[in-house]
Amino acid sequence: MITDIQQEIIKLKKEKDICILAHCYQNPEILEVADFVGDSFALSVEASKVSNKTVIMCGVRFMAETVKILSPDKTVYLANPSAGCPMAEMMDKETIAQVKEKYPDYTVVAYINTTSELKTICDVCVTSSSALKICKKLDSDNILFIPDCNLGDWISKQLPEKNFKLLNGGCPTHAKMSVKDVQNAKAQHPGAKFLVHPECKPDVVALADYVGSTTGIMSFAKESDAKEFIIGTENSIVTHLQLECPDKSFYPLSKDCICHNMKATTLVDVLNCCKGTFGEEIVLDEEIYVGAKRCIDEMIRLG
Repeated sequence: MITDIQQEIIKLKKEKDICILAHCYQNPEILEVADFVGDSFALSVEASKVSNKTVIMCGVRFMAETVKILSPDKTVYLANPSAGCPMAEMMDKETIAQVKEKYPDYTVVAYINTTSELKTICDVCVTSSSALKICKKLDSDNILFIPDCNLGDWISKQLPEKNFKLLNGGCPTHAKMSVKDVQNAKAQHPGAKFLVHPECKPDVVALADYVGSTTGIMSFAKESDAKEFIIGTENSIVTHLQLECPDKSFYPLSKDCICHNMKATTLVDVLNCCKGTFGEEIVLDEEIYVGAKRCIDEMIRLG
């Protein structure tokens, strides 16, 4: 049944000139029909390079918006319209505009996990893999980092020469994981390396053998000589690594580290989006497109 649906998707995407993007947190059956798999911004870059006129994002809304910003002439769909991102939605343009008034001499750095509208009043975007490099390059020593205070904390500790203002925001999925989870996992697997995403709480990150983005964690695990790993990010990464590295063992830091928004997209959603009966076309107002693109262009210039 799954194979039949996958074959129909592959057939339709060829007929309709569709490029399918899948974030790493998607289920394996979706990754298998995707043209590109990876972190959100990397997927947007890949989409901008292909000749396909239609792009389907199997991820969440802010990712599809970023694809549209980098490929304004393409028709971009979010495979499941209900797939949002709590972190991206927890801060809005009006709130940050008020914060900016209080700290006028601070450069506003926006994590890519923000809405396009919010990006319009920020100075530069960053990804989890580029944040340190870009913040280090900024002329300003005063940085207002939004929305993830955990990622911001991790960056600030590596750049003590700069002043960081952090707001109370972040990823609810990564924030669920605790020091107790780390202690329990290490007790069960004492020889395992602990790999963690910087969206986790600072006291969890402090215990890690490696801190990095989703693709950074996967690359580290694949290239390491170690044979056992505790994975401190969304649990689908454990599954993907088990499939790609069957000679190694991978353990989730917490069985509760599941992003329900990422899991909202199903293989049938992708099929129906290819058919044109499901999904949502991403349309951005000119003002939002121009403002958000400026923020992303500055990230590209610096990073």
